[in-house]
Amino acid sequence: MRIPAQIVERLAAVGVQLADVEERFVRGSGPGGQKINKTSSTVWLRHGPTGIEVRCQHERLQTANRERAWVELCEKLETRARAASEAVIDAHELERRRNRKKSHAQKVRMIQSKKHRARIKANRRGGGFE
Repeated sequence: MRIPAQIVERLAAVGVQLADVEERFVRGSGPGGQKINKTSSTVWLRHGPTGIEVRCQHERLQTANRERAWVELCEKLETRARAASEAVIDAHELERRRNRKKSHAQKVRMIQSKKHRARIKANRRGGGFE
């Protein structure tokens, strides 16, 4: 059985090799009676390096379950890759904000608050212990 070209392209875009994915056909579970107990129509995929697993038994046909499982695996891997790239961008943005210079207005407000605080402390000194 061949994997559709669209799925191979999606996996390549994320940087996943087909050899890293383990595919098994197992017996299903749940309602379905004797048919579900006799046929191995459930598809189980596991991506070794990340440990992401997908199990699909939505359809009666093994081929339909197989295609659906590959699509779900692609979606999970893409979500993981997207989250990793967003985390890098967020860290860079946080570092940029942390190191940027204060604007003129921020400096003025900071100096005013320092002067205000100094006046409060000066009033404390002049008061009660004379």
